[in-house]
Amino acid sequence: MPLNKIYENQKESINKAIEALKKEFLTLRSGKVSTSIVDHIRVDYYGNPTPLNQVGSVLATDATTITISPWEKTLLPEIERAIQEANIGVNPNNDGEVIKLFFPPMTVEQRQESAKGAKAMGEKAKIAIRNARKEANNKVKALEKEKEITEDEAKRAHDIIQKNTDEAVAQVDKLVKEKETELLKV
Repeated sequence: MPLNKIYENQKESINKAIEALKKEFLTLRSGKVSTSIVDHIRVDYYGNPTPLNQVGSVLATDATTITISPWEKTLLPEIERAIQEANIGVNPNNDGEVIKLFFPPMTVEQRQESAKGAKAMGEKAKIAIRNARKEANNKVKALEKEKEITEDEAKRAHDIIQKNTDEAVAQVDKLVKEKETELLKV
């Protein structure tokens, strides 16, 4: 039955939106520094933009420090430049062996700013979920118009699609609330 395929596609889109939200949350800084802050940084490795974690080991050595040990010492200046260009709010400290990033403890304002960012990310996820609902509803309307399903089946399908959407939005709200709590906790 084509309706099951529509529900599957909607749920798949919803899951993608929620996974994207969780990934985005990793870029937010909380009280404890995370190596995911540098995940998006690319280093020029023999002419190829390469993810930082593929040219060296990236470790959070304590709550406020990230240490980057390149596989090749000749990459230190390239890594340093990439970090400065990424503008992550700290200057790299190069001691000739490793690069250390010292993140100052977060202020209340920074925590609130991060929490605001989490809310915005949640809104983006909800938009993606609502777009999935719209797409599913349009497919149901098309099936009804082509007389492949009855009016009652279409009504039932719209209800199921809305139920899926409501559950997903509630899940996003819960994730955002948890993230905000984590970010604002001192």
